[in-house]
Amino acid sequence: MQMAKIGDIHIHYSLTGPEDGMPVVFANSLGTDFRLWDKILPLLPTNLRILRFDKRGHGLSDTPDGPYSMGALVSDTEKLMDHVGFKNAVFVGLSIGGMIAQGLAAKRLDLVRAMVLSNTGAKIGTRDMWAERIKLVEDGGLEAIIGPTMDRWFSKPFHASDEFPGWCNMFLSTGPTGWTGCGAAIAGTDFMTPTSGLRLPTLAIAGSEDGSTPPDLVFETADLIPGAQKALIRGAGHLPCVEKPEEYAQILSDFLRAQGA
Repeated sequence: MQMAKIGDIHIHYSLTGPEDGMPVVFANSLGTDFRLWDKILPLLPTNLRILRFDKRGHGLSDTPDGPYSMGALVSDTEKLMDHVGFKNAVFVGLSIGGMIAQGLAAKRLDLVRAMVLSNTGAKIGTRDMWAERIKLVEDGGLEAIIGPTMDRWFSKPFHASDEFPGWCNMFLSTGPTGWTGCGAAIAGTDFMTPTSGLRLPTLAIAGSEDGSTPPDLVFETADLIPGAQKALIRGAGHLPCVEKPEEYAQILSDFLRAQGA
């Protein structure tokens, strides 16, 4: 187990691959831990130095009192990358992880040389929508929102798979404080202006059945960045790296090789 003291909290992370490999950071979604990426890692180029982590309030990382700001999540990531000596990395972020990618690239371009914005947006939802979901969780725990969340996350066929209960359990194992804290961070974030100022290689990935960040939202965000590439994975929801790992890994590997992997 690898833990880093980042300011006042401990962040759980995993650092794998050759020490001289190309640095790649993976940041996962709200309500998941860094096991989100397990299925695609064996399918990627072998010369990658891979950093995965549980953001505050998730997995084995500390859960400070909320609400959290996006600035705090970006700062946690920045300090973790400094801690492990990562610079000039390709940053792969899904959902809130993609928002962290945008914020970090705008703040520390020395840390991010290219980014993958997966199932994310410069702005996701509205303050009222997030306030309603946060209130439901505060009153009834994550059980109060698991049904609609899983419907947005996964295509209907995946609900019948043997894997599906595991993702429900992962979601429910997230502490309510961590979920509502990060939900507040999403609610308060609008990166339209800073993201439109970014100039770096970017790949946007969307799932055709994504009910959380539909393809139009993902690709509108990509359009803010000149030259950004777009990829649509059909038959997958909000977590295409889970539902379609081979296709997701191929798209990601092609992008990574174009960056020198």
